[in-house]
Parts: sequence; C-alpha cells; structure tokens
Amino acid sequence: MTTLHDALGRSVVGLRREAELVAAAIRQGCHVALDGPPGTGKSTLLRAIATIEGRGVQFVEGNAELTPARLIGSHDPALVLDGGYTDQAWSDGPLAAAMRAGELLYLEELNRIPEETLNAVITAMAERELVVPRLGRIRAADGFVLVAAMNPYDAVGTARVSQAISEREVVERTGAEPAIAAVAVAIARGSRAHPAVRTGSSVRGALDMVRLAEELAVIREADWSEREILLDAALAAMSGRIQVHEDQERTAEEVIAELLDAALATAGDDRASSPRIEARSNPRPAPTALTPRSGPRAVALRTGTAPSR
Repeated sequence: MTTLHDALGRSVVGLRREAELVAAAIRQGCHVALDGPPGTGKSTLLRAIATIEGRGVQFVEGNAELTPARLIGSHDPALVLDGGYTDQAWSDGPLAAAMRAGELLYLEELNRIPEETLNAVITAMAERELVVPRLGRIRAADGFVLVAAMNPYDAVGTARVSQAISEREVVERTGAEPAIAAVAVAIARGSRAHPAVRTGSSVRGALDMVRLAEELAVIREADWSEREILLDAALAAMSGRIQVHEDQERTAEEVIAELLDAALATAGDDRASSPRIEARSNPRPAPTALTPRSGPRAVALRTGTAPSR
C-alpha cells in the first residue's frame, strides 16, 4: 500500500521535508503560509500535496485589486434587477466555493492583498463562517484550509501581514503525550527568557508543535521522539513567533535548536520518567528553513534558507 510518505518522495523533489510539514498541517486543519521568493516551488508543492491527498484547490492570484467581492462572491446586477437578491443571483467567489466544498484555498501574494480583503480571510479562518449581506451565512465544511504564499516582506510592493493572521485563535489540545508536551513547553518558556530573544513564543506555539510532531511521525512512519521530527515541528510552530533582538547575529531557528537540545538534555537526565525522549547525534541537515506560524491554527513556511542544526 502506498503511503503519503512514499507518494511525497516520488512527487516532490528537493522539498520533501517542507512537503511533509505542509501535509501534516493541512491534515491537522492548520492554515498555512508559505514565505519565500518567487521560483522556490511554493505553488508546485501545494499542487503535489493536493493531488496526493485528493483535495480540491481554489487558486487565487493576490494583488492590490483583489476586493472582498472578488474573493467571496457577488450578486449579478442584471439578475438582481430582474428578480431581486435571490440565491440564483449570487455567484460564489473562490473563498465561498472553497468553504462550502471543504477545499483548499490557495492565495498567492498574500502580502499584496488589501487590508479589507484580508479581514474577510481572517474571519473565515477564525470563525469558519462568513455573513454576506442580502445572502446570509456561509459556513466552512470540514476540510477547508487556507494556504497562502507570500514574498519576503521587504520585496517591492509587499507589506507585513497583520499578526491577526498568525495569532488569532488559541488551539486547545488534550491527550497529548506528556513527554512531548514537556519538551514543547520548555522551548516556549525558554524562548521568553532567552537573552537573544526580543519576543518569545506563546503557549500556542507549544500546542502546535505537539500537533505537528505527532502528525509528522505518522507521515514519516517514525517515532515522534526523534530529534529531527521534534526540531522540524518546533521550527514550524515557533520560529515565526519568535523575534530576536536587532543586534543579534543568531536567528530564531538557531535559538529554537539550542532550546530543543537543552530540553532533550533535561529529559535525558530524567529518562526513567521519559524513556522515549532521545536526541540523534547526527541528524540529517535541513534543505530549507521552516517558519510555520500557527494562530487561527495557522502555519507558515519559509523557503530558501537553511536553519542551523
């Protein structure tokens, strides 16, 4: 039987680690932001995952002219004049279509989209529903996930995306493995006290790290306690939340790797109560840096650089 791990290996060249993280996030219902310059395979990555998973995708090109009506949908003026604001006069835009069908919505150039349009996206992410005047309520079916791509914030014509995109909703997690929860909490707490860090991770980062590590273990058919899985999950869940001081040469990814190793060392000292926690001495180097953020259960992935391991 072909597994997702095998299918990704055949379909995605050079971005397998990223593909596994995106697939894990989508399976967990996390919204995803892919952050990287043009040509780094963001849309190709999503197309491959959607094909493997059998998921429908609504593709939208983001730009300054993308209005809420173009994204959500609109009433046909001619039909409104003929019969009023009826359901027949309404045409779903890609956001409404993806919500109704439980599909993926892929938004290119997220940080070129006007703020009023982003507000509609935030509402759909956080509330999983939209209220449209003269139409009513559009509810998201199971499976609806936003996947957005954006160029680095300092590219021409781009703007920083509001923190509401990445820090909107607290994800509740019950029944997590105590050992992995302890590691995730240690990293989040450590980031808030680290001298190189200006803004540390919230508890949301720890919660999402647990969820991603568990799903990555399923996809890779491995134990979640492997350092590589824990590091990938921690980078995905927290590096977008952590901000280092401007005078620091260290990156958020390097800080997270340091905090993870400290947490694993502490767990190793108490191996009797946490026997599954262990660090690999020679982890496989990463091809790219991941910066998944989770907020309205959101994950962001940055392509094109490699974190220190």
